[in-house]
Formats: sequence, structure tokens, C-alpha cells
Amino acid sequence: MTGYHAGSDLHSSLAEVEREIAERRPEHSIDPTLDRIADLAHLLGDPQRACPVIHITGTNGKTSTARMIDALLRARGLRTGLFTSPHLSSMRERITLDGQPLDARRFVELYDEIVPYVAMVDGRHQVPMSFFEVLTAMAFAAFADAPVDVAIVEVGMGGTWDSTNIADGTVAVITPISLDHTRYLGSTVEEIAEDKGGIIKPGAVAVLAQQPVPAAEALLRRAAEVGATVAREGLEFGVLDRDLAVGGQRLELRGLRGDYHEIFLPVFGAHQAGNAVCALAAVEAFAGAGDDDVSGEPVPLDETWVRDAFASVTSPGRLEIVRRSPVIIVDAAHNPAGMAAATEAVTEAFTFTRLVGVLAVAADKDVPPMLDQLEPVVSDLIVTRNSSPRSMDVAKLADLAEAVFGPDRVHAAPRLDQAIEEAVTLADEADAAGGGSDGLTPGTAGVLIVGSVITAGDARTLLLPAGQADEGEPTRQNGASARAEPEPAEPAPDEPDTP
Repeated sequence: MTGYHAGSDLHSSLAEVEREIAERRPEHSIDPTLDRIADLAHLLGDPQRACPVIHITGTNGKTSTARMIDALLRARGLRTGLFTSPHLSSMRERITLDGQPLDARRFVELYDEIVPYVAMVDGRHQVPMSFFEVLTAMAFAAFADAPVDVAIVEVGMGGTWDSTNIADGTVAVITPISLDHTRYLGSTVEEIAEDKGGIIKPGAVAVLAQQPVPAAEALLRRAAEVGATVAREGLEFGVLDRDLAVGGQRLELRGLRGDYHEIFLPVFGAHQAGNAVCALAAVEAFAGAGDDDVSGEPVPLDETWVRDAFASVTSPGRLEIVRRSPVIIVDAAHNPAGMAAATEAVTEAFTFTRLVGVLAVAADKDVPPMLDQLEPVVSDLIVTRNSSPRSMDVAKLADLAEAVFGPDRVHAAPRLDQAIEEAVTLADEADAAGGGSDGLTPGTAGVLIVGSVITAGDARTLLLPAGQADEGEPTRQNGASARAEPEPAEPAPDEPDTP
């Protein structure tokens, strides 16, 4: 290995690189301009123009939708680059080639290749480059060097001023928009949609998930202004039917090119079905007129590889079962809309008679509406903090929780590991009380850990066997039977799969 970090062993080099990147201005510190990232991209030869881009924004569902698009395109035989954020365990998760995170050696080499140019840009601008800007540049450089046939790029926050917006997506996907990051993006859904709509570029196809009316109107105005074609969930495409299945759900989908039947999706929730059909429409739009028949009529994608692609989907940290006996589910929900989707999916897909919640959130989040979504679903709530310095103080979170749950149902733990241990104890006690006056039976209590992507990542690190928590060695979703009582079992074995 050559470069600035060549003198150390690989593990030390990777740790040093990640530390240097992390010491930069954080993702939540916004300075709205594309000047720095555009300057760096120009020095690197504008790698964002090396291949077509499918660009994804929205409030919830971006990462899951991006992974589904990636799976579909790889099943079609294309070489893909995928850029997502934030990460659960390692920065390397954010940049994947053909479904695999950059290996440690390439991640270090890539950083060493661009860091002299980063220093040049820092010297040209009053505000130095941020953590996210550097990773964005690394992603585009990695995709150009590979090279890939198509890049699937998720925004970090918003759209117009997000550093990924130096790319002109041929397809722009907008997942459901709701209130989040209001300090930076606007105080109304319409204002947030106007910002996110900035990724819709002239001549692109805008694939719109179902949206609140003000958001839909803002996005349609943007599409009209730039001459983009619009495809809307519920009109041009949509979920025709969905049924619960063992380990997930079975879908009937209407795409832009035809209908697709008996699609098994191994993740839970109506929101994931919506993500799936948006991903399908995005890939159909990307296929374009080149896949029409001789008469110009659109030809559906091959249903066999569509089925294979969706069946291979995993979504770490999104209603992911990480342990059994008791069943422990981890979800990255971090805003009211995400929490509503998560609790609805848990209620639909599992038959828990008692569910213990563990909650750790960022201090700047709108917590009371999240608690309102949790209260009908969880019997007890253990509030704690995650590893981020932005994590809300436990005492403050407890006060907010007690106002919704009452003091008898709220417990506080200073650390996440202690909170999980207490939650498992409560679930085990509930199972041990099976047949008692409360009607519980053994094996029907569970634990739900939620609040942020960092909370989900920390929980995975604590609960999964060594190597599985890092998405470099991803784990297959454990197959809990939908609408079936969770049965006690040993932790799932190490089964690496494609994220």
C-alpha cells in the first residue's frame, strides 16, 4: 500500500483515515453551497459525470429504496456503485461496488489519492470541506475508477444544497416527505419539498412516492419548471396488493412497464412495499426507450430477475431481527413519520403480547410525537443514550417519556448496553410468567430498539456476533414468521449476504 498512510498496518491506517474524516465539520453543520464540492470534483476530473446517476432524496426510506434499486440493477447484469448515509458501523458501508462495501485497503488508498486536492480546496475557501463532502468526493471517485455502469446516490440531507447534487441524475427518486431537519430545510412540508426537489434536473424522470399534498404540489412545480417527466405512486405505478409471508411480505406491483406478480420481499411493513415499487419504477425509468418493443410499446422487465432481486434484499437496521429468545428488533426510525411506519409494521408482522421499547434519540429531534407513536405499542419504555455526543440527555428524555407513558412504564439507563440488558430481563420475566393472570405465554415477549441510525448501529455492535455488525460482513434477516408467535431460538448463525 502506498500513500500517506502506508507506514502503518491496514487496521491502523483505516482507523487513522476514519478519524481524519470524522474530525471535519460534521454532517449536521450545514453551509449551503456547492462551491467547495464542485471545486474538488473539478480537480478530480469531474468523476460525477463518468456514469449515469439515479439520485434519491426524501425524509424516510431513502437507504432502503437505494439498496433495492442497487439489487435490481445488479440482477439485470449492470455493475453498480451505491452511496448511502449515514452508516451503521463503518464509514466503508457508505460506498459499495457491486453490492460490497469498499474494502479497507481501497478505502485508505482512495482517501490518500484525494486528500492533497481536499487540502487545496480547503485553502481556497473560507469554510473547509465537511465530513460529508469528502465522503461524497470519495464515492464519485471510486465509481469512476471502478468503473461502474450506474451510480445510485442517496443525498445526505435535503437536495438543492446537498453535496451529491453536483451530479445530474437521469432519474430522481423522491421518497415520502415529512417534517424533519426543520432547522435546516424549512418549517413546513412544502418548504422541505422545495429543497429536496432540487435534485430534479432538466430532462430527468422524477419518480415520486406518495406525498402529502403540499409536498406533491411543490415537487410537481419543480418538475414542470425544468421539463422533467413525472411518475407518481398511486397513479402511474403502485402496490396492487400485499400479503404477509414468512420472513417478510408478498407483493403484486404495477410498474411503469407492466405488472409484476408474486414478488417476495424479505423485509417488513407497508412502507417497505412502497419503497420497493418506487425502486422498481426508478429502474424501469432508467431502462428508458431502449427496452421498448419494435412498435414502441414498453416491455416489462424480466420478471424472473425482478423476483430474484427483491428476494435478495436486506435492510440492516430497518426492523432487523438481531437476536432471539427474546426476539430483539432494531430499527433506525428517528422522526415521527419513521416511528409511525416502524410501529405499524411491528404490530402487523408480529404477535408479541408484550413488547419492551428501548429509545435513544438525538437532542434536536421532535421527541413527543415519536413517543405518541410508541405508547400504544410498547408496554415498558427504557430511555437511554447512544454513542453520539448529540444524544439527548437521559433525564430529559425520561421526563418527556413520562409525560406520555406515565412514570410507572418508563425506566432510565445511563448506557445503551444497560438499557438492552434491562429490556431483555423484562421480556424474559414476561415469558416466565406465561400462564399467569396476565395471560402471557412463553416466547411471546420482544424488545424493540429505536431512535436513530446511531442507536441501531450501536445495538447491532452490541448484539450481533463479531463481524456481522459491520456491513462489510452483512447478515441475512432472521426469518421471523409474520403473524406467528415468535419462538425462542438460538441466535442466527453467521450467514453473510448482500446488503
